[in-house]
Amino acid sequence: MNPFSYKASDTNGKLTHGKVEAASISDAAKLLRERGLIVISIKPQGSSPLVFLTKSRGVSIADLATFTRNFSTMITAGLPITNALVILREQSTRSLVPAIGQILADVEGGMSLAAALEKHPKIFSGVYIALIKAGEGGGVLDQVLARLADNLEAQREFQSKVKGALIYPAIVVIGMVAVAAIMMVFVLPKLMTLFADFNANLPLATRVLMAISNFVSRYWLVIVAIIFGLVWVLRMYARSSQGEERIDRLKLKIPIYGPLQKEIVLTEMTRTLGLLVGAGVSILEGLKIVSGIVDNVLIKKSLTRASTQVEQGFALAYAFSQDKEIFPPMLYQMLAVGEETGKLDEALLKVSHVFEQESANLVRGLTAAIEPLVMIVLGIGVGFLVVAIIMPIYSLTGQF
Repeated sequence: MNPFSYKASDTNGKLTHGKVEAASISDAAKLLRERGLIVISIKPQGSSPLVFLTKSRGVSIADLATFTRNFSTMITAGLPITNALVILREQSTRSLVPAIGQILADVEGGMSLAAALEKHPKIFSGVYIALIKAGEGGGVLDQVLARLADNLEAQREFQSKVKGALIYPAIVVIGMVAVAAIMMVFVLPKLMTLFADFNANLPLATRVLMAISNFVSRYWLVIVAIIFGLVWVLRMYARSSQGEERIDRLKLKIPIYGPLQKEIVLTEMTRTLGLLVGAGVSILEGLKIVSGIVDNVLIKKSLTRASTQVEQGFALAYAFSQDKEIFPPMLYQMLAVGEETGKLDEALLKVSHVFEQESANLVRGLTAAIEPLVMIVLGIGVGFLVVAIIMPIYSLTGQF
């Protein structure tokens, strides 16, 4: 699909303009005529010399959460889907407008909402589409949209907490690297000339720093090439099945970070599976969908094994209990209760909340561990620079 901007008039002669996505200009014109518009002009959106200034950014989870919440509110209020989409097209962020316009056209053309959303996989995940399909089939689209909105808002809040906890250490580390680079590339070479002119007696720290600075200044292109080469090799290895599994296994074994990574994945896995089961999606289909979005090969394989056992007639709790390395006892114990009471979806959402709380505690623990470490490294770095740079300068001033 390509974006086109158009000018048209309606049956009353009122001028209107906007954007539409279609395979070609003729398809775009046909689409506009189907909407009852008289086309005046159509041109590719990219024909503007300033198109790079208005190019749409990716759709964030915040944009999608707002769209879903507003959609849910309007459907619950009794608005038809097409009317709701017309309003959303006017209110949503620029990144969503072209997709909403295409979805509206497809729905007006007789396509189901789920099928229309399925044409935009970069925006709407398989979970989102499966839930919408279940909601349409069961006549509970308003309830499904409300649950989806709750889920997206919970994801957004959780991601904000994790990012907020880690942003301070990241800024400090980036600042340290930037200052060190500036000192090595710009400041130290000038000081080296000054020290050489006065035949200064330099301490060991200064000589080490000067050697490093000379090496970096002389071979910086080689260093950059080696770094990029290593990154490329690592990425290629990570894309192989063996490399991906080894790296994911290593991630789970890193102190503090490993348990945090696992808790985050389990939080999203149980929450998503709970939403799917609650919307009427079968457990087997839900496991298949969830395994497709899990970002860890080990957990993905565990879900596949669990799906096979469920297909053979075993309970979900039993299937999870056979993989104790990945799934903690609390998970399959709570699921066993949910299966016995017929409230598996509620059990999944409750255990998801528990995992989320544990993740928050691990984030706080990780932050508490990183901050003192960063300050220690910062102190050592500052002390080294003082000894290596300030002390020789102080010695030189003492000669006059």
